[in-house]
Amino acid sequence: MIETERLILRGWKDSDLDPFAAMSQDPRVMATLGPLMSRDEAAAVITRIEGIREAHGYTFWAIERREDGAFLGFCGVKPGAEDTPIAGEVEIGWRLAHDHWGKGYAREAAQASLDWVWTHLDADQVAAITTPGNSNSWGLMERLGMVRAPEDDFDHPKAIGHLIPHITYRIARPAKRG
Repeated sequence: MIETERLILRGWKDSDLDPFAAMSQDPRVMATLGPLMSRDEAAAVITRIEGIREAHGYTFWAIERREDGAFLGFCGVKPGAEDTPIAGEVEIGWRLAHDHWGKGYAREAAQASLDWVWTHLDADQVAAITTPGNSNSWGLMERLGMVRAPEDDFDHPKAIGHLIPHITYRIARPAKRG
């Protein structure tokens, strides 16, 4: 579990399924991510995410707002997918329900996730991927200090249509102070 001023990043609970399924059926959330998901498909995503945690000790954690326990979405890190240029690297990612966009939650959760990597993993860098049209996502990557790696842009083998092209960003481990 990771705690920030306003958020808790934690393992998934059964009660997260309904709000996660709702955001996975929201065209605004899914416009740059893929097709809308049924409740069963959303449940399968949670199962995969939790399987990553069981296998590696880290994953895309559920984001809970501290003040009221509301589920906001997910953020965290996982091993980069084998069929992408970031295979074998640590990948950071996030997805928030539309009602929680523009409030700084994604940045707060993503920065906490990066800090967790630098403290707990022996990774020299962290990578992220998104579609060129997902300016909210790559904008956050840039605000976090991530740098575009155009040499690793690729066509995602699991994406369809306009979501096939993907861009890659990375951030290096900060130098130790002192």
